[in-house]
Amino acid sequence: MVDDSTPFSSYSVNDVDAAKAFYQDTLGLDVAEQPEGLGLRLTTGGQVFLYPKDDHQPASFTVLNFAVDDIEATVDELIGKGVVMERYEGFDHDERGIAAPGEAPGPKIAWFKDPAGNVLSVLQVSPGGE
Repeated sequence: MVDDSTPFSSYSVNDVDAAKAFYQDTLGLDVAEQPEGLGLRLTTGGQVFLYPKDDHQPASFTVLNFAVDDIEATVDELIGKGVVMERYEGFDHDERGIAAPGEAPGPKIAWFKDPAGNVLSVLQVSPGGE
C-alpha cells in the first residue's frame, strides 16, 4: 500500500520568492524551484514542498521542526539574520525566546515564522543534542 512510497510534507505560502529567500538564504536549506512551487531538500533525505496559494492562511501550529545540537547558538544566528522568535503562553522563555522544559521532560525549543506566517521551530532534545 503506502509503505513503499516516498512521503513528504507540504504547506502553502503566499509569496514563493520571499519563501525561497528565507528558506535558502536565512535558513541555509537546499531549495529547488519547481513549476508548481519550491522543493526543500533536507540533509536527512526528507523533502518538503511549498506551494503558492492566493488565499493562504498561515498554519497556526508548527509545520516544520529542526533538531539542532546547540539551540542557543542556532537561535543567536537566526536572530542575527533578522528572525524574530515567537513567545507562547504557558511556556517560560529566556531572553532569546527559548522555552525550556522546566519540570516536565521535553526539549528546549524556540519558535519562529516564515515570511508567510507558518510556524517553524528549532529544538534541542537534550544538552549536546543527545
